[in-house]
Amino acid sequence: VQLQASGGGLAQAGASLKLSCAASGFRFADYDIGWFRLAPGKEREFVAYIRWNGYITYIADSVKGRFAIARDNAKRNAVYLQMNSLKPEDTAVYYCAARTVPGASTIEAQYDYWGQGTLVTVSS
Repeated sequence: VQLQASGGGLAQAGASLKLSCAASGFRFADYDIGWFRLAPGKEREFVAYIRWNGYITYIADSVKGRFAIARDNAKRNAVYLQMNSLKPEDTAVYYCAARTVPGASTIEAQYDYWGQGTLVTVSS
């Protein structure tokens, strides 16, 4: 089971980035996916969640209205995190994770598989 987050980089405040989470080694469409982030000096925090079928999503209050989550089970076996109106406080390493038990969760311990993160740096 492998998850790989990509798409991070350096962006100016107000810009947009789109992160991708690609999966291999398991039936991707069966798993709920979450995005988390780890900022310097802080604990890892929940960012977004999407149900295995894409019909239910949940966005953290801290990024609501700026971030969106979507998935493509048919073609690319991937989940995307669209990040708009980026702020310096969005600077973090972003991780995607898969949950084998269906259901929205903001708790990282309830996610079973984790990918390597991708670094997002937002300059002011």
